[in-house]
Amino acid sequence: MRLLSRLSVLAAGAALAACMTLPGGAEPARQIDPDRLSAHVRLLSDDSFEGRGIATPAEDMVIAYLSRAFAEAGFEPGGENGGWTQAVTLNRFAVSNVNAAFRDRGQSRALTQGEQIVISTRRPADQVRLDDLPLVFVGYGTTAPERNWDDFKDVDVRGKVIVVLVNDADYEQPELNTFNGRAMTYYGRWTYKYEEAARRGAAGVLVVHETAPASYGWTTVKNSWTGPQFDIVRANPDGERVPLEGWIQRDVAVDLFQRAGLDFEAQKVAARSRDFRPVTLEGQTLNAEFQVATETITTRNIIARLPGSTHPDETILYTGHWDHIGVGDPDADGDRIFNGAVDNASGIAGLIEIAGLYGAGPRPQRSIVIIAFTAEESGLLGSEFYAANPLYPLETTVAGFNLDAMNVYGRLSGLGITGYGHSTLDEQLEAVAATQGRVIVPDTNNAAGTYFRSDHFPLAKRGVPMAYPKGAGDFRDEPVAQREALRAEYGARRYHQAADEWLPEMDFRGAVEDLEVVYAVGLALANSRDWPGWKEGSEFGPVRQESAAARR
Repeated sequence: MRLLSRLSVLAAGAALAACMTLPGGAEPARQIDPDRLSAHVRLLSDDSFEGRGIATPAEDMVIAYLSRAFAEAGFEPGGENGGWTQAVTLNRFAVSNVNAAFRDRGQSRALTQGEQIVISTRRPADQVRLDDLPLVFVGYGTTAPERNWDDFKDVDVRGKVIVVLVNDADYEQPELNTFNGRAMTYYGRWTYKYEEAARRGAAGVLVVHETAPASYGWTTVKNSWTGPQFDIVRANPDGERVPLEGWIQRDVAVDLFQRAGLDFEAQKVAARSRDFRPVTLEGQTLNAEFQVATETITTRNIIARLPGSTHPDETILYTGHWDHIGVGDPDADGDRIFNGAVDNASGIAGLIEIAGLYGAGPRPQRSIVIIAFTAEESGLLGSEFYAANPLYPLETTVAGFNLDAMNVYGRLSGLGITGYGHSTLDEQLEAVAATQGRVIVPDTNNAAGTYFRSDHFPLAKRGVPMAYPKGAGDFRDEPVAQREALRAEYGARRYHQAADEWLPEMDFRGAVEDLEVVYAVGLALANSRDWPGWKEGSEFGPVRQESAAARR
């Protein structure tokens, strides 16, 4: 296997120059157009697409739109049976008639779904009922032998409901550096906490929501968890999922601990230590009952391919998710459609433009595969399904670039690389960004665990070098204050809410620069014999090494 060469790094910069101008100053066959990007985002986030919910009529609309756009770009169907799609089989869980209450030594305190608590399940059943189950605080709910860390110790939580903190033990006190400081590890993700609870035989999990360590407000939790939940079809769901998955508001947790004779903040401090032991919330139990409508559905990944001229069995990936939340409860303005303009009509628009560049240029030596994943908002399930059932072998997938929630606010001074320091793609991205006068900004929000929250992750954890870049830094054009305000408002008021709509103030010139970078790096790799690799110390390197013989 040949790793990334210095020549390949230089070639990436040359590829960017080539896509901007031709010899003699002539214009290339195609350039990325900010107005086209805006038009794609405006259409894909229109109310007629009803928030791009999976397994809804909107899914067929998205498939028709993207397959036509990819075909017009010169790509061929890259899915199953000569088609544009890969079928992804999921279980859909719709919870109704939720009744929940804490009992304090027999006295009941009702909990309102969506207000004090959100409850759901991803375990097939007609009904879930928990009667007066004891509550146990298990800190961050982490078992990490390689870090000599076990929050459970010898305490048996089978049949109990565990209460856990969000994020990692280092978040509040990063100088401890037991879990990479402020940079969230996978142990900090709610997905891990539910998985570990299932391995321990718990009956339920309540994650205590706090805005800063979660990196999003309660409204995001409510919108994401009170609608239908999805999961891949599992051979042993009882062993991999707990009956009740939920969140509670911080003030509810503070009151719960106080009634048990405990100080919530003091317990948080104790949970940062390896010596922490689980604490039973004395006298406190949970009652919960709800109906579950479980059905198996089929949704689809959308896949386009441009076969390579000399090495068609080697693949460069470009990915992003087409789905959003769909239709949910009305907001204060009565809007029920979660349009998902930034998240992620912007990334899908970018994939269309990338396809146009490749289709208009000379055929690359390696194949280009573009995947619009389904069910990202349901837990990266479309990418997880593809990574487990790849249509193009992962061992000869050279590298990939994920586009999710792109910069739509204007040109920026830097290029952010989520997961910076993991792979040798960093240097190529940095070289191309430098030709634009931009610098690399590593992990602008690594405390939020962004590296584990988008579609590159299921591929990365199986060894495929994946980059997740997007614009970062300071705005380069006036009016700077208005651009900063618009970007801040998205995080505060629009992310995973009905207000994530196309706006005329959006400026796609920054997205153009980001797309130019990933195109240039991908093109350089597509016309080389280089294989990007994982850097020393990355947890993704060993699994990649297992298939080294397949790469020559």
